[in-house]
Amino acid sequence: MKLNLKNPLVFLDLETTGINVATDRIVEIALIKVHVDGTEETKEMRINPEMPIPEFASKVHGIYDEDVKDEPTFKEVAKSLAKFLEGCDLAGFNSNRFDIPLLAEEFLRVGVDVDFKKRKFVDVQAIFHKMEKRTLAAAYKFYCQENLIDAHSALADTKATYEVLKAQLDMYQDTDFEDAKGKISKPIQNEINALSEFSSYDRNADFIGRIVFDENGVEVFNFGKNKGVPVEKVLREQPGYFGWIMNGEFPLYTKKVLTAIKLRMKDN
Repeated sequence: MKLNLKNPLVFLDLETTGINVATDRIVEIALIKVHVDGTEETKEMRINPEMPIPEFASKVHGIYDEDVKDEPTFKEVAKSLAKFLEGCDLAGFNSNRFDIPLLAEEFLRVGVDVDFKKRKFVDVQAIFHKMEKRTLAAAYKFYCQENLIDAHSALADTKATYEVLKAQLDMYQDTDFEDAKGKISKPIQNEINALSEFSSYDRNADFIGRIVFDENGVEVFNFGKNKGVPVEKVLREQPGYFGWIMNGEFPLYTKKVLTAIKLRMKDN
């Protein structure tokens, strides 16, 4: 099924030094931009992470320090990547929880302003888990009836993700979905707003879900001793909590959201 797009949709996959959004770095990125007319552009590059790649990470994606020592740093490619993503919605496999938050961190770290909150996100893994519950290789086998060759190669994973989404739209075009509360939803729609909403687990205020919106649209903390407590209430009653987060190993985007809430409180 051809994707029904209002904006270009960029499928992305990152290979990294690890899985910590706040501290790890990109070593390879692959992007496939699907234009509204269905034409495609591909961009693939390796990146010098400016830190050693741990052995466990290299064993997963096959990229070692020697492979990236002469590659550009993220700072050197950030503006061209931002331009490639301009005006595009984003899609990936587990991208809402990992690839997009980590990419946002990299942009913030080098001072390139990319407003991801204006984009729609489609997480193919979330659709897969909600409908079938399983990995990208399993999804590819299930939906496309083929084995995924070169798994953990960024471009192979990105192409597979694109193919899986199209196959999901074909498979579920007449299938109702029942959520955990027993609510029946209509079949998955071939429309980015609907796909973005369906593939979201949480209403995150930041990317990684440390701050989320409750049912009333109020930002609340989603971890630790203040889980479920409105952020503004915590900042008023526990003034040291702001400094603890700002000085801790939290993602830069989480700190940016928290700062914006604090500044908003001063204005009110």
